[in-house]
Amino acid sequence: MERVGGCLCGETRYEIVGDPVRVIYCHCNDCKKQTSAPYSIVASYAKEQVSIQKPGFLKTYESVGDSGMLVKRTFCSNCGSPIFSEVHMTPEMLHIKAGGFDDMSWLEPSAEIYTKDKVRCANINESIDSYAGGRPRK
Repeated sequence: MERVGGCLCGETRYEIVGDPVRVIYCHCNDCKKQTSAPYSIVASYAKEQVSIQKPGFLKTYESVGDSGMLVKRTFCSNCGSPIFSEVHMTPEMLHIKAGGFDDMSWLEPSAEIYTKDKVRCANINESIDSYAGGRPRK
């Protein structure tokens, strides 16, 4: 399966081959601030699955996450759209911000993380896995 997407202005585009390792809702305060939304939907892929076109428009903001580890948040420097995040605990992965996919109809998150920060208006399917903090490593 191939997925394509990009930013609001079209200067950053990506292609992804294959299925994501996981799709989740993230309620952490940093994701909420980055997206200006009550949560972020993130699709996680191995780095080799993702091809970025026009990488010269990408800019990265680094911060320390709840885990105390570095989080890199990459966005289009022209329009500000979030594109992906990289997390120190999963260096082999790119966590794609799902709002950038051209077609989002296939998205079906299987879990939600950082529910300790969840806003009351975020009504998520209660049958999926739910974690107060980050997803436990297995």
